[in-house]
Amino acid sequence: MYVYLALAKHLHYQSEYLQAKATEITMNYTDFQKQIKLTRKSICRDYFHHHQDAIRIKKEATVVRNLEKIFNAALKISNTKGFQAMSMRDLAKETGLSTGALYAYFSSKNDLLNKMQSHRRNTVMQIMETYLSPESDVLEQLKTLIKVHLYLSEAMQPWFYFSYMESKNMSRSQREKLVEGSLATEKIIADIIRRGQEKGVFKDHDADMTAVMIKALLQDWYLKHKKHTRRKITVDQYADFIQQIMIPFLQKKRINRGHCD
Repeated sequence: MYVYLALAKHLHYQSEYLQAKATEITMNYTDFQKQIKLTRKSICRDYFHHHQDAIRIKKEATVVRNLEKIFNAALKISNTKGFQAMSMRDLAKETGLSTGALYAYFSSKNDLLNKMQSHRRNTVMQIMETYLSPESDVLEQLKTLIKVHLYLSEAMQPWFYFSYMESKNMSRSQREKLVEGSLATEKIIADIIRRGQEKGVFKDHDADMTAVMIKALLQDWYLKHKKHTRRKITVDQYADFIQQIMIPFLQKKRINRGHCD
């Protein structure tokens, strides 16, 4: 409860945060897209490279093209009727592939679900780790994490939404893996906050609770994506908003007009 009350108390410091002299992360979503080139085709190509042994078709161009059809169809059907209600026949009809052809890529519907979830988690963690330089200061690391997580969820919005919404239909082991992925992100955030506290940069708030709050704000972007789009809010604007809330809440010293208070 203390964390939530403290957050409310610090909301009026947003203007001071905007004047702060701390290092700014200037990368925007357009820059990120150019750097990562994260498209559905690139995701499918990366999937093929990691699972060649389990795929009976060996021609990369064919596999990538069909995987893109399969993933697109699975996401589309899941977001309308739910993954559990989807049959392999539904998937075949949507992709234009035969059911036999589908089994060349996945042994079952659950195998498809497991591998889609696993590949999304691995892709997200690998890219986040690439951007989180251990040499950066903690404030820069936190800002970078906020931006990169949001940019990833923007580029992979149907995947993120699918993973969250289908969690209720997963097996126990699948849900545990999903929870592990979520906790891994929270741990990265909490560890940054703790390092900041050790260095005297961040205030002594509960690091774990603060990480939960930040993760919830990040999740809202892909779970309520249509709402934000209707309001014409861009992912860069949303990233700036989270920073405007969380940095003054965490930062031990606020810098205003060149003076520390």
